Amino acid sequence: MEELLTREDAAGVATLTLNRPERLNPLSDAMLDALQDALDALAADTAMRAVVLRGAGRAFCAGHDLREMSAARQAPDGGAEAFRALFAKCSKVMTSITRLPQPVIAQVQGLAAAAGCQLVATCDMAVAGQEARFGVNGVNIGLFCSTPMVALTRNIPAKHAFEMLTTGAFIDAARARELGLVNRVVPEAELGAAAQDLAASVAGKLATAVRIGKRAFYEQAEMGLRQAYAHTGEVMALNMMDDDTAEGIAAFLEKRPARWQG
Repeated sequence: MEELLTREDAAGVATLTLNRPERLNPLSDAMLDALQDALDALAADTAMRAVVLRGAGRAFCAGHDLREMSAARQAPDGGAEAFRALFAKCSKVMTSITRLPQPVIAQVQGLAAAAGCQLVATCDMAVAGQEARFGVNGVNIGLFCSTPMVALTRNIPAKHAFEMLTTGAFIDAARARELGLVNRVVPEAELGAAAQDLAASVAGKLATAVRIGKRAFYEQAEMGLRQAYAHTGEVMALNMMDDDTAEGIAAFLEKRPARWQG
């Protein structure tokens, strides 16, 4: 049996691939475990400076594994404990992505539905193929996408998020870009290269600065204005004390390439 999740490293970029294409890469219990293990390993891997997350086959991710969830109903409690554990596990994976030191770029082809759309919204950036579709469509089967809503409402305007959540309608890649769910839309044949190019651009920057910046990005978003400025001012002051930052500024002023030790 092939691995549920594969990892390939090249030039400071780790590419993670959800690898159950025959089922449209659902976020089963096992897939979530594999993702969590990969994220934990990446958090400690200073050689990797960016991450691309993609799905094998014709879809990015169809969301939770409904067959697995239905089977859980056979438990004496009707599945209540299993459902709580599943959503807690999924929430931990999503939180781990935002806390990962490296920026994570979703490479989206085909379908990104329900928790799959949540995964796109959780990633720091996203590149989509022109044929990609996005939806939080659980309401169509009587299950409101409450946990996907957390990431979605932090990406796109509230009224548009609410419409998607309550109608279950899908949006195309162009609309997803208009709303801010994805950064770039490219022809399908160029999708992999576009995601890797964006990752390479990030990986080419001073890693310590990007790591400091990503952490502060999410921290300040949860603060009031004054607290956010106080916090980020302290973050920038600490960043300025880094030897490689001093070298980067000196190189800019002297009009030469930086010699980062990093």
